[in-house]
Amino acid sequence: MTWAMTRGVLRAALSAMTTAAMTSAAMTSTRPRRSSAFATVALCRIAAIGLFMAVTWLAVAVPARAQSSPPHLPRPSDAAVAKLAQSIVRLQAFVPPEARSARRLGTKREGSGVVVDRNGLIVTIGYLISEAMAVEVTDSTGASHRADVVAYDHASGLGLVRLSDKAVLPPLEIGNSKTLAERQLVIVAPAGGADAVQPALVVSRREFAGSWEYLLDRAIYTSPPSAQFGGAALIGGDGKLLGIGSLILEAVLPGQPVPGNVFVPIDLLAPILEDIAATGKLRPSNRPWLGMNVEETHGGMLIVNNVTRDGPARKAGIERGDVVLSVGNQRIHGLIDFYRRVWSLGGPGVAVPLEVMQKDGFNRVTIKSDDRNRFYKLQPTY
Repeated sequence: MTWAMTRGVLRAALSAMTTAAMTSAAMTSTRPRRSSAFATVALCRIAAIGLFMAVTWLAVAVPARAQSSPPHLPRPSDAAVAKLAQSIVRLQAFVPPEARSARRLGTKREGSGVVVDRNGLIVTIGYLISEAMAVEVTDSTGASHRADVVAYDHASGLGLVRLSDKAVLPPLEIGNSKTLAERQLVIVAPAGGADAVQPALVVSRREFAGSWEYLLDRAIYTSPPSAQFGGAALIGGDGKLLGIGSLILEAVLPGQPVPGNVFVPIDLLAPILEDIAATGKLRPSNRPWLGMNVEETHGGMLIVNNVTRDGPARKAGIERGDVVLSVGNQRIHGLIDFYRRVWSLGGPGVAVPLEVMQKDGFNRVTIKSDDRNRFYKLQPTY
């Protein structure tokens, strides 16, 4: 099977999927008709057949973990993504220089966001809006809107802002990312219209551990990579939102030099929305925070590469270059194991005993953990 044949199948599948999604969305907003119902069923059947063919061919052409560099995939047409683009906005966040995150993430941050309700609620990746004092949103027509920061959930990595004017932007329907599997064809859609949109393949569903005390149980790994990943929408064949762009990596498959992106599954948004609907804010974090970035080497060694100024780890004497060996008397087997052992000790404020190799030898250090949400205060933008 050649990639030319595979690309043809992918192009047909993507076209059918997008057309079915757009037609279905249009029909739900008008009065149902018998002929429309038949048309919808027919389009959905075509899309299903196309997707089945694409996944079947890809199973042959792209054995799991076997491709070191995925080939070029066909880009969706401008017409096919025009309606989807209306729900995707460009986001600019302005952060004061004295903010704790300014040194690492900058004072002006840009990315994308996705409108998810008719009241102007927009989901994005949280680091874009961390400690922001002002947020500006640009819609697909080029119009600018002021937005208010609603929440930043450090556990999932998702952030929320809401339009402060009365502009009504069409929301993108939220899908079910739990059923998204490897080798499925998806659309990566950052702000910028059709030129920015590209198809991708889901190459893996597995854990992702970030050095900033962050862990996703079933992150979505896609390839080829999109350079405009921050806050980008991951869209399924039914036109529904499946994830929010977080990172770009040189290798999204273990031991394979396959570049790609990491997306936060959209299912993690539901409990956040429930909290905001019930109380207007997120519930308190149940995870202790240490205030240090830890990198895992190829040999499984955990090395501290950054310590937050005035954070718990710094106060306990942890320094950059220290090697973390154990939590209490339990040896650590990688970054994921480290996080889970720390979080199992209790909530914010719990004492975290570590064995650390430092410049002067092996030491036992106890860190009095803190609440990250309280340390990185949400800045009011209204």
